[in-house]
Amino acid sequence: MVPNLATKVKGTIFEALSWWWEANNPNDQFARTVISLSVVILAILWYVLLKGKSHLPPGPRGLPLVGNLPFLDPDLHNYFAKLAKVYGPIFKIKLGSKLCVVLGSPVIVREVLRDNDIIFSNRDSPRSALAITYGGLDMAWAPYNSQWRILRTICVQDIFSKNSLDATYILRREEVRQTLDDIYSKINKPINIGEQMFLTMLNLLTSMLWGGKLKGEERSSLGQEFKQVIEGIVELLGKPNISDLFPVLARFDIQGIERKMKSLLSWFDRIFDSVIDRQTKLDQANGASGSYSIENKDILEILLMKVKDQGDSKAPFTITNIKALFMDIMVAGTDTTTDTVEWAMAETMKNPRIMKNIQEELDKVVGRNKLVEEAHLLKLHYLNAVVKETFRLHPAVPLLVPRRSGDSCIVNGYAIPKGTRILVNAWSIQRDPDRWENPLEFQPERFLRGTSKWDYSGNDFRYIPFGSGRRRCVGVSLVERMVPYVFASLLHMFEWRLSEGTDLDLSEHFGIVLKMKTPLIAIPIPRFTNPELHSLRFHSQLHKINT
Repeated sequence: MVPNLATKVKGTIFEALSWWWEANNPNDQFARTVISLSVVILAILWYVLLKGKSHLPPGPRGLPLVGNLPFLDPDLHNYFAKLAKVYGPIFKIKLGSKLCVVLGSPVIVREVLRDNDIIFSNRDSPRSALAITYGGLDMAWAPYNSQWRILRTICVQDIFSKNSLDATYILRREEVRQTLDDIYSKINKPINIGEQMFLTMLNLLTSMLWGGKLKGEERSSLGQEFKQVIEGIVELLGKPNISDLFPVLARFDIQGIERKMKSLLSWFDRIFDSVIDRQTKLDQANGASGSYSIENKDILEILLMKVKDQGDSKAPFTITNIKALFMDIMVAGTDTTTDTVEWAMAETMKNPRIMKNIQEELDKVVGRNKLVEEAHLLKLHYLNAVVKETFRLHPAVPLLVPRRSGDSCIVNGYAIPKGTRILVNAWSIQRDPDRWENPLEFQPERFLRGTSKWDYSGNDFRYIPFGSGRRRCVGVSLVERMVPYVFASLLHMFEWRLSEGTDLDLSEHFGIVLKMKTPLIAIPIPRFTNPELHSLRFHSQLHKINT
């Protein structure tokens, strides 16, 4: 086909320009040949490029204007997994005017998140995300630029580093002890596991970030208000928005999603302004030491010092950046972690053998007259395998956080235009029967077999619950400590059973975060008869003795 095209182009050129040859240089065969060959080469390149532009990944046909929107299933992770069986591990789908490409193979995900990490380092941020993060001044949704790199460095060095987390262990320890005490006061009564875990994570994060803490009645009342606001934010982040699907209509905010999100932001903004104003006045009264040591300061103190001491930076770190960063941590740190503990508890209650194995390991490593400490976690191999299996079957963010192609490129032989939304179906990858034996069964033992190093680094693309590459979740180090620590404490201190006449429902509710459709309600029964283990006063004395 290409040779015929070249012949036609060459003939046309000679005919069209014959007058020029005859009038000016009839014997210049060399010039004719050079020009003709140049035109032929350009024609071939044009043909190849034209063909490449149309070589998008396969995918279902949509309707004019709306694309595939009328055919979507609300459970997108499941719907995309079904489409992958028809169109393959990489396919396109048109959502309004937005071109999306869905990835469902570890090999292809590796090509995107590692081999072409720079091209795909930007987020495809929905309007709701920009509204809740002060216009994208946070880290989770910010574009990949110098400002983002500053924020990530702060998170890695000042918030989630090993030294920082070691220094704040006493806060986590105290909060877990408070949770155990609360549960002990409700023994033999139904408890909403998700609500209990949310209060734990909320108090932990506020104490780490700005030294705040909810106690007594405030713990329940204000904690519930926090929960409602954060759940509202998560719901709006996962809600389809006409402004994203048809950007030309964004200015009208037809569904009112941005307006609702800004209302939720104002609630948090008042809290952030209050704690920042309080800390600023304390710093002015006491004088800042100039040291960034985490040991004697909460995170807010350290970040305010960075704002003050940054000088004339080309990418300034501002008070608004602090608030946007805190918003990221509060939303992700409470909601996703709470859901993971709830899933782990549900799967364990469904499998009595697994619960028995965990508790036997806890009794061996921790003992029956002591409480779980973070130092025990390294020796709790089976429990950690249960947590990993929970993240495999129930990844907190099933489609990961969407990325956007910063430039046109080729992935797996297909053209990916600039500006394409990239969705990674981690949920389906981690349930792929070609890569996982009995993938739908909850089998923690799979993480104890073989030589594979299963961790949360994102280096093995069969297992990416926190993503991979530059935009991998920066809070993984805290999650690695907090989820198994809380989970181990709950199973060490209590037996758990369902209320009589109720069944365990493991159905999923899809959103940007994967939740249990039916909240887990369970009844705690003390495992030990020693009442001192349930006394906060004893916990404090025990800590002093041990240290």
